[in-house]
Amino acid sequence: MVFASPLEQYLPADVPNRPAVIEKASRHLELIVETNHSFNLTRIVDPVEAAIKHVVDSLMPWRHFADAKVVADAGSGPGFPGIPLAIALPDVQFVLLESTQKKARFLESTVQALGLRNVAVFPVRAEDWFKSDRAEIVTARAVAPLVRALPLFRPALKKGSRVLLYKGSNIEQEIAEVPSLRDRKTITVLETYALPQDMGSRTLVQLSSPN
Repeated sequence: MVFASPLEQYLPADVPNRPAVIEKASRHLELIVETNHSFNLTRIVDPVEAAIKHVVDSLMPWRHFADAKVVADAGSGPGFPGIPLAIALPDVQFVLLESTQKKARFLESTVQALGLRNVAVFPVRAEDWFKSDRAEIVTARAVAPLVRALPLFRPALKKGSRVLLYKGSNIEQEIAEVPSLRDRKTITVLETYALPQDMGSRTLVQLSSPN
């Protein structure tokens, strides 16, 4: 598998179920490349870049998800970070929320192909799912700037969910652009990490409900 070698090389040694992650995450990336021929899921398909920017990035902060019972991945797209996290953490239930029907169908077929019994796919907008359902943790990658993300996730926060967002290196600027001091106080930087091969730095941010 073309993606197995870079995953073996760059995946952190402490990731749980590492052999299974390498095997199944490789297959996940292969399925993305195959699907890209008919429907664009991602522009990142180079083996090293895809392994790092999709899988390694998703799994670097895995410890923050390990004790949850249910995690919802809002706007899962091709399945990041939800699918790599689900492979690494089989005792955690994952809900992948994706409103684009073609992407949702891809997620459903991928979950079946990988045999992920701890994953369910819902072809709905995350904000609609929040109206009637709750996850202990809600997460998202490549989400809107915080000034726009806060209103999107407020319904989940009101239900007591923790919202963990994968953000880039300009997080301080994003926080500064939030106009309300009350809202800024709900934002906590949990972890900052550098991706291998100088492929950028990432920040995991927690949103909490204002007191």
